[in-house]
Amino acid sequence: MKNKQLILYVLLLMVLLTGFKYAANAQVTRGKVIEGLTVDSKLLNKEVRYSLYLPFDYETSQRYYPVVYLLHGYTDNDMGWIQFGEAHLKTDQAIAQGKIPPMILVMPDAGVSWYINNYDHSLPYEDFFFEEFMPHVESKYRIRRKKRYRGVAGLSMGGFGAVVYSLKHPGQFAACAAFSAAIYTPEQFREFPQERWKNTEGVVYGPGLKGEDRITQHFLNNNAFHIVKNTDKKKLKSVRYYIDCGDDDGLSIANNSFHNLLMKKEIPHEYRVRDGRHHWPYWRSGLIDGLQFIGESFHQF
Repeated sequence: MKNKQLILYVLLLMVLLTGFKYAANAQVTRGKVIEGLTVDSKLLNKEVRYSLYLPFDYETSQRYYPVVYLLHGYTDNDMGWIQFGEAHLKTDQAIAQGKIPPMILVMPDAGVSWYINNYDHSLPYEDFFFEEFMPHVESKYRIRRKKRYRGVAGLSMGGFGAVVYSLKHPGQFAACAAFSAAIYTPEQFREFPQERWKNTEGVVYGPGLKGEDRITQHFLNNNAFHIVKNTDKKKLKSVRYYIDCGDDDGLSIANNSFHNLLMKKEIPHEYRVRDGRHHWPYWRSGLIDGLQFIGESFHQF
């Protein structure tokens, strides 16, 4: 008899806990995701897609919001962070829990541009981003158009973009969060297999290059290591940096070297090495910590 009562008690407790869980989730007010938006680019001579996340109170308030430009990875598109990263659901939850302030997430489609201008300037994506895209978005939506309310984040190729943008344009961003950033040392660049170079890096840095010939001025201008070594430390310190890369990710070698360089240059930053590899479960699990880091920059101290 006692065993039956115990079983009934446990079942009742499980039902109550499940109910509490669903009730808690039901109380999270959802933000709004808009996909399929476009901006007409004269620099790229085409329409460029982007997706947008608006916090839950955007349509019922008149306030202006901070913004994070959330950059996708190689061969992905503007919908990746929503479709695979569940960025909207995680951001809803984090806002409801008070972990991050209400913010707008802007997710542009960069194709395989690596977010920079290519070697012959036939695809000037970086110029497009700063001269056309940011002004378009920040005039169309209620965004606080100042450095202190603007962050940039991304994964893999997008992590590269976030790092390079924050290093080259420190006057534009308060903080950067890079997940599994596809940054490479010059030594790694020299050693890439020729087939990879032909299909990936060569499109951006120049076709047919081998070994030392790959270390062009264009490469150096967009290499995180070279930029840090040759940029005034005061400018770099005006941005808060968050670097996160899994211990089983091949990119951890360069990310660790970048961390060591920032330490040597006395550039304050947060460096995270978590258990994981180069895949969506890792990025989903780390997104909110990165947004929380960026969100702290939006506060008054």
